[in-house]
Amino acid sequence: MGFALASLLLATVGNLRAEDHATIDVGDMKFVRPAGWEWVEPASSMRKGQLKVKDAEGKASAEVVFFQFPGGAGTVKANVDRWLGQFEEPRDKINAKVEEVTIGKAKVTYVQAEGTYSSGMPGHPATPMKDYALIGAIISPESSTDGDVYVRITGPKALVKASAAEFKKMIESGPKKN
Repeated sequence: MGFALASLLLATVGNLRAEDHATIDVGDMKFVRPAGWEWVEPASSMRKGQLKVKDAEGKASAEVVFFQFPGGAGTVKANVDRWLGQFEEPRDKINAKVEEVTIGKAKVTYVQAEGTYSSGMPGHPATPMKDYALIGAIISPESSTDGDVYVRITGPKALVKASAAEFKKMIESGPKKN
């Protein structure tokens, strides 16, 4: 009886862990993680969540990060400019695209770019990554004491582009619909 109870408890804990990792809570939003995207330990205390996306062969990977800064992190435009400025090429050479949509009661600003991405933590040396892409979303809820949510995927251009639909679906799962 003790073994059966222990097995049941372990199975329950395993299921809870899997369910906990099915969503990512950032402030008052809950994002549904796409199947196959791996939860990883955030590389920085500034990150509210972090995922890894692998290509079909498991050779290339992209990083998805979630941020939220109590008190704000500047204007949406300033953050869009900062993200686009992480590419070495001029803005007119990185296929930059900015689009605003409304999801539920939130304004979402999508950002896309591709080129040589400067990867690295702020204040540390940057590593140039050729043929990379970024798709980002800045989610501005109508009313939130927690502030905007910033989510972006960066990685090899082909993998990021192949992940775009799942990324947008994940973003759309976060804002409250009513």
